[in-house]
Amino acid sequence: MFQELPPVSTDPFRFFSLQVVRVRRVGSSLVRVSFAGDDLQHFFSDGFDQSLSLFIPPPGQVEPRVPFELGDGWWQGWRELPDDVRAVMRSYTLRALRRDPDEIDIDFVLHTPAGPASEWASRASAGDRVVLLGPAVADNRAIRFRPPADTDLVVLWGDETALPAVSSILESLPAGLRVRAWIEAHDSGNVHELASPADAEVTWLHAGRSLDAFRAARLPDAEHPYVWIAGESGSVKALRRHFVGERGIDRRRVTFVGYWRLGMTEEELRAAE
Repeated sequence: MFQELPPVSTDPFRFFSLQVVRVRRVGSSLVRVSFAGDDLQHFFSDGFDQSLSLFIPPPGQVEPRVPFELGDGWWQGWRELPDDVRAVMRSYTLRALRRDPDEIDIDFVLHTPAGPASEWASRASAGDRVVLLGPAVADNRAIRFRPPADTDLVVLWGDETALPAVSSILESLPAGLRVRAWIEAHDSGNVHELASPADAEVTWLHAGRSLDAFRAARLPDAEHPYVWIAGESGSVKALRRHFVGERGIDRRRVTFVGYWRLGMTEEELRAAE
């Protein structure tokens, strides 16, 4: 059913200097920002949950400062910059890649109170400049959705931060494949129909009800299910325990990705890793 991906490259990432070309609302608290730039001719990704690192200017700055001229030393150099100079870094998922012209889309969830990336996205406009750390090789280690070739059922769970990945995955799956997807929404204004050529059933849940919903759910019989879970780290871990411990699914066929952790900023989360 699925093509097995080749081994990933050992050095597949590079920096891209981009600018905003369009901004539009796609939900009551979801904003889609489209970026373009000459560098995107070197941007390649075959994944459907491609992870990216986005750098935006801190308040009072118009361009993000990232010392990529330091080569492999950029990370330490970036951390040593003063707080009011250092670009703000946040992790996002690629929503779409287009050619002719080269553009990418990234979806932002607007929060209250707003963090720096949410605040930036709420006022983003054409011409705003960002730096992106993203893939220069189509298959890379920041792609996590990798169903084995014999998969006969795909189970997806994500919260609103995983909605871009869930949407892309659903759009990519082949006709006839059985798919069951659950999405947690904190904001009912973000609920919308998701397209898929697969035999897909999508269920939207109120935030915090995923584990109860999964325990009550009857999944189709399958010999080789594959599970992909992404979103808040605590929820992701609890759901993984449910699928492996309670449903007996082979842990090697359960992919789980913590995009954020309740009560922690991304800086605190990276420091704790």
